[in-house]
Amino acid sequence: MADSLFNEIYNPDVLSCLANLSNDEVFTPPEVANAMLDMLPQELFSNPDTTFLDPACKSGVFLREIAKRLISGLEVQIPDLQKRIDHIFHKQLFGIAITELTSLLSRRSVYCSKYPNTEYSVSRFPDVEGNIRYKRIKHTWQDGKCIYCGASQKEYNRDSLLESHAYQFIHSGDKERVFDMKFDVIISNPPYQLNDGGNGKSAKPIYQHFVNRAKLLKPKYITMIIPSRWFSGGKGLDDFRKEMLSDRRIEKLVDYENFKDVFPGVDLAGGACYFLWNRDYNGMCEVTNFDKSKPLTSNRYLDENEIFIRQNLAVKIVKKIQKQNKYYLNKKVSSRKPFGIPTNYPPKENGIPCWFIQRIGKKYADKKDIIDNNQLLNKWKLLVPKAPIAGQTDFTKPVGFYYDGNIRLAAPGESCTESWIVAGAFDTREETLNFKSYLFTKVVRFLLLQTVVSQDVTKKNFCFVPDLRKYNITYTDEYLIDLWGISKDEWNYIDSRICNIGGDDNG
Repeated sequence: MADSLFNEIYNPDVLSCLANLSNDEVFTPPEVANAMLDMLPQELFSNPDTTFLDPACKSGVFLREIAKRLISGLEVQIPDLQKRIDHIFHKQLFGIAITELTSLLSRRSVYCSKYPNTEYSVSRFPDVEGNIRYKRIKHTWQDGKCIYCGASQKEYNRDSLLESHAYQFIHSGDKERVFDMKFDVIISNPPYQLNDGGNGKSAKPIYQHFVNRAKLLKPKYITMIIPSRWFSGGKGLDDFRKEMLSDRRIEKLVDYENFKDVFPGVDLAGGACYFLWNRDYNGMCEVTNFDKSKPLTSNRYLDENEIFIRQNLAVKIVKKIQKQNKYYLNKKVSSRKPFGIPTNYPPKENGIPCWFIQRIGKKYADKKDIIDNNQLLNKWKLLVPKAPIAGQTDFTKPVGFYYDGNIRLAAPGESCTESWIVAGAFDTREETLNFKSYLFTKVVRFLLLQTVVSQDVTKKNFCFVPDLRKYNITYTDEYLIDLWGISKDEWNYIDSRICNIGGDDNG
């Protein structure tokens, strides 16, 4: 009796209890897998001819949840349960595992046996793989990089005892066939990134290759869950972003600002999203935001702007301000390395005054190392850090960006390393301080937030912030609210998204 009562109260799904492989290869919770399956036309699960592929199996959760739906949906067409199960597992469900370990785990989840040719399998196969395959693949090196995924030869030209991370789905020259057949649905949670051999924990995204390869196979539907960083492009994602935002076949997009809301225990900046790509669809995208678990849905084109505005509530505010302005700060803010000095540049004993990382402060750089192509050196400059929100991964919480403690006022003749970017350069100190007051308003920082999905902020992220051209007053939110006609409700939303400014003026 006690055992029965316990099972009614607590009967966890084993796939909800698995520890993740790493921060970039995470197991999909069953509830997330089912939310993705709910986006598909449900008649697919009543069709004995529908075929499904997971090209990056880890736990087998997608194939297992699809099997459940097919077992129910095909009951009328195939009344005998064993025949129905055999048909589903042999004719409809297919997977490619990312490692040998995950191939065994996936088969155990789907077939109830890691070896489906044994008596313990719910459906017997003539071999040990069934329809969930794993094959160790080698990278194809050219000029130190893999031609398929861009992996660094230095990092991944490994001994056969180590995992190569050369995933089978994206490491094949055959652009047409997988399993020698076509698929109606490709569904997956692909690996996210690979170390690229750069400094520290530098890594390059890889999930875009899975999306692009899936499209080449021309299924009826694709649904994948991936990091949301592609919204603003960046490292290896610029072309992918442009293609995705302009693709009218993306019928639905569900976005979570906090990665932990989708994958508990995993902390990645920028959040996560999943989408439904429909081969035969051509129209606006149904965009759903989850902010503190509250969904808000809107239909819109993803490429309304060069950078995708993820929050539906913010779109109206940005459009209102865009209608009233012609110039934007992305044309004024400097590029990275505004004076050609890298972050790891060793300070000199004398020369050109130079602002280094905060713990070093203002030292010197050799005059011959200074590059001043944009004529910034002899102006007053507002320096802002290139990573002003380092450490913040949950974008559902208010964001600060800039405050007196993390910006610097650089006088004429002073330079900086690439730890800083020049937000604005002016002839007078007064103009620079006025520009600082503008940058510190919540309205401006809110506009900046709409383009940010990681800790780095570069000139492109200022594309929604108007350049007022003349900075001859001290700016306040009240002034900008009146200038741009921001409503009370719009201000309340802006105010909820941005931190108050604190600290002492170092200027």
